[in-house]
Amino acid sequence: MTMRTYKGGCHCGAIAYEADIDLAKGTSRCNCTFCTKTRAWKSFVQPAAFRLLSGSDKFVSYHKHPQAPLKHFCPTCGVYTHETGSSDYMGGDFVGVFVASLDNVESQDLIAAPVRYADGRNNNWGNAPKETRHL
Repeated sequence: MTMRTYKGGCHCGAIAYEADIDLAKGTSRCNCTFCTKTRAWKSFVQPAAFRLLSGSDKFVSYHKHPQAPLKHFCPTCGVYTHETGSSDYMGGDFVGVFVASLDNVESQDLIAAPVRYADGRNNNWGNAPKETRHL
């Protein structure tokens, strides 16, 4: 796999985006309370690699506390499309694209994409939790 421009969005079509992603560089799953409840699976990109095509006036943003990334979702259909944040361990500003919201991704590309697990529940982001099968 190499860098590819993917299109994605919410289920009802109110929010659409495109993102330049190299899935071979890996994806991420986490055991924090949000990711566990939503079964979140993300690919992280630099902000310049993510372009919101429509719906900037439609999405709603949520985070549990100010240090958490803002998760953006459609209030009509409920689909999470992306999150935005900034942290030192991520190299500054980032966009987390929820891979379930990608429209033109082949299942083989997702199967081949490495998955990195983070122990967000224990604020141990650099390491995987002891158990990952449920993520």
